[in-house]
Amino acid sequence: MSKKLDPVTQAIRIQSQKTQQQEHSTPLYLTSSFTFDEAEAMRAAFADETDDNIYSRFSNPNVDEFIAKMCALEGADAGFATSTGMSAIFSSMFALLSKGDHLICCSSVFGSTFTMVTKYLSRFGIESTLVPANDNAAWEAAVKPNSKMVYLETPTNPQLEVLDLEWIGQFSKKHGLILNVDNCFATPLLQRPIDFGADLVVHSATKWIDGQGRVLGGVIVGRADLIKDIYLFCRNTGPSMSPFNAWVLSKSLETLDVRMQRHCDNALKIAETLQGNPNISWVKYPFLKGHPQYDIAKKQMKLGGGVLCFEIKGGLEAGRKFLDALEMLSVTANLGDTRSIASHPASTTHSRLSDAERLSVGITPGLIRISVGLEKVEDTIADITQALEKSSL
Repeated sequence: MSKKLDPVTQAIRIQSQKTQQQEHSTPLYLTSSFTFDEAEAMRAAFADETDDNIYSRFSNPNVDEFIAKMCALEGADAGFATSTGMSAIFSSMFALLSKGDHLICCSSVFGSTFTMVTKYLSRFGIESTLVPANDNAAWEAAVKPNSKMVYLETPTNPQLEVLDLEWIGQFSKKHGLILNVDNCFATPLLQRPIDFGADLVVHSATKWIDGQGRVLGGVIVGRADLIKDIYLFCRNTGPSMSPFNAWVLSKSLETLDVRMQRHCDNALKIAETLQGNPNISWVKYPFLKGHPQYDIAKKQMKLGGGVLCFEIKGGLEAGRKFLDALEMLSVTANLGDTRSIASHPASTTHSRLSDAERLSVGITPGLIRISVGLEKVEDTIADITQALEKSSL
């Protein structure tokens, strides 16, 4: 076609080359390796002179199709798919940071990311500094001569702080830093960090990308030169995505647009309803007018996402009682599903942090995170409301 297709359309229409069977839907390529008709063809493939598939750890049609779709959605040059979201985050750092380098990381990040940065980077001689999400002066003060990368999430997990991508993009460019953004909560349909200067974007594809709680996966997309180093690192260390998971995730991208519309509509309605509930202290959602970074969210996001959080009165004990009182919502360690999910970060995802560490990143004892599903929103509101009533102290 002469007209360039919209990324949403590309996520549906990008497909691996058809086989002689002329299939309409891409088949599964469940093979560990690929054969060659002659030695010269195999030599050329190993010398990177051709794009021929060699071994599914680093080259497979299903994985390539998924990566191509994610690059189209994010506006990226290249990408690599990994086995999990955490392996994507790990690889995006360890492939590019060396002994003596310095990472500037937002303090409000997923619990496992926080642990990796604070516990494991130093073992390899990589320094790190944690910075409050929206303290611009602290970001500037954190820069050192050996600083190399900035890492952040927006909206953050689980307290939904929104960082100004325009400002952080200019900050990173000014200091010559690689900007690495976790775009898991927003998805590329609601926010494209590359448009604001990000060099890398990572996702836990396990979440909204899959959208149905079926498979694990991660992906890194961004600048071609950086992705080349990440590809070589992953090719030799092995945190790669399986062909089956890639096939599932590629098919999932075909419905991402319609799913996210419903998730976001439901989440906003729930957040608005909960604002007046007497059993909670506050509710936070990026597109709720009372959100501290509402204006930033409206500037850089198309919709507010499928996650909201609130503070239940009664703290830790009330949070646990709330989970026990739920009748429909799932209580599980995931988000981004068709089914609405409730979690209590202080006793689960961030339980390994000290009380002081949790409070420093805004995780209070009664914080409840809701990943809003595709159920009729009235049913979700009814279940949350009755559970709040039963757990009130």
